Amino acid sequence: QVQLVESGGGLVQAGGSLRLSCTASGRIFSIDVMGWYRQAPGKQRELVAIITSGGSTNYTDSVKGRFTISRDNAKNTVYLQMNILKPEDTAVYYCNARLRISFIRSGFDSWWGQGTQVTVSS
Repeated sequence: QVQLVESGGGLVQAGGSLRLSCTASGRIFSIDVMGWYRQAPGKQRELVAIITSGGSTNYTDSVKGRFTISRDNAKNTVYLQMNILKPEDTAVYYCNARLRISFIRSGFDSWWGQGTQVTVSS
C-alpha cells in the first residue's frame, strides 16, 4: 500500500555533493519519522539521519556538519543533502518512513525504500 521511492544517488568524487530524495506514496494517513540509513559492503545498516514530522533532526556523528536532512510534509518527501562527501560515505542509502496508513487503524508501520547507491571516489 505504501511505496518509498528514492532518487539522487550516483558516483561523485570526494568533496562533492549529492542530494537524495525519497517520496512516499500510496495510502498514507500520516508520517511520523522519516530517515535515511545506509549500508556499506560488509557493514551493518546504520542510521544516517532522521527527521520528525515537527522538524527535529538527529544525525550520526560521522555526517554531522556535512549532511542535512529535511522534509516536505506536503509532498511526503524527505531529502538528504550530502556535502563534502568522503569515500567512507560509500553505501547503499535507504529511505525509511514510520507512518500510519489510516485513521481507523492505529499504530505505526515502518516502510523502506529500495535503496540508492552512493559511491564516493577518492
